[in-house]
Amino acid sequence: MTSSSPPKTVKQTQIEQCDAFVSYVLGLCRDKKTQAELRTGLGLPVERCTYLHRYLVPRLPERQHPDARRARYAVAALIAGRPRVARDADAAAHATAAEASAGAPVPEWWKRPNLGVALAQAVNKRALKPASAEGDLHLMTRQSSDAIHPRLPSLTRHLLSSGVRVDWAVLLDDLSWWNHDRDRIATRWLESYFRTRTPDDRHDSLEEHK
Repeated sequence: MTSSSPPKTVKQTQIEQCDAFVSYVLGLCRDKKTQAELRTGLGLPVERCTYLHRYLVPRLPERQHPDARRARYAVAALIAGRPRVARDADAAAHATAAEASAGAPVPEWWKRPNLGVALAQAVNKRALKPASAEGDLHLMTRQSSDAIHPRLPSLTRHLLSSGVRVDWAVLLDDLSWWNHDRDRIATRWLESYFRTRTPDDRHDSLEEHK
């Protein structure tokens, strides 16, 4: 008698598609010229990402929601704009993910680190002050994606330079659905942030806000 794996959820399938897209962009960034062209899209709307079309259009459905398309352009540019210290870490992480997908169990998507986790890790490393991280997080959770996208290049670069990894596939999925499901995604970021903070850091944060 053989056992079959449980059917994948819609969200699992979406995250796998995001992982595939991220792996594709990481491969593109091995070429310095391509990486430089992808980097020109940092913080820009799709209509101004002139150099990205030749690389991304072949990987996108002909009909795709504008938010999902913009998220892919944004994340491609963010990956291309990574500081050097983050490139090897991303390559190793995605190699591990590829091995896991070949047989070993893959962590459920909701257990993977989102932007709230990354901000908390930066605070735990003393790379960000609690008040600054929480202020950024609370501000973003009240904004539309139009306001968030321009903030991401400097924020993610600071996180990466501090040794904090960004799960690009999770960020891509969150940005794709942000304008449709902001309250749920924002709540997950906030909950993840406070769960990830160390006890001492939580106490320091309370003291800062007194």
